Amino acid sequence: MDILIIVFLFAFCFILAVIEIFFIPGISVAGIGAICCLVVANVLTFSAYGAAIGLTVVGISLILCGFLFYWIMHSRTLDKYSLHKSIDSTAAREEQLSIRPGDEGVAITRLALIGNAEINGKIVEVKSADGFLDEGTPIIVVRVEEVLITVKKR
Repeated sequence: MDILIIVFLFAFCFILAVIEIFFIPGISVAGIGAICCLVVANVLTFSAYGAAIGLTVVGISLILCGFLFYWIMHSRTLDKYSLHKSIDSTAAREEQLSIRPGDEGVAITRLALIGNAEINGKIVEVKSADGFLDEGTPIIVVRVEEVLITVKKR
């Protein structure tokens, strides 16, 4: 009877591990249950059959866990579930993307390092390279990155 319980626990551990890996990824109830079943099965083996067989079963279960981990990491099964897209969008608005170095404008708000400016008739958020600039100060664009427009006093 003990052997049936131990075999059942190992089988249930395998089933829970498969559920954890393929259906509910992350540390969830299935993963914790699989670990608990593995530990209980090994403890029952020690208590029912002694140290020699217990150590053999622990060794076999560790080897099988290692092979399972190796198989999962090197199989193409996880490729179906992995993300293959890359993010190519930007947070920059169309107005910001049309600004070029050398464009001139006027600070609409006080540029306490960052504020709003009107450049080429478009209101954009800019960063001051000269420190604090007051409202209405003429500015020139020094550098343009995707989202950050750096300006200085003209």
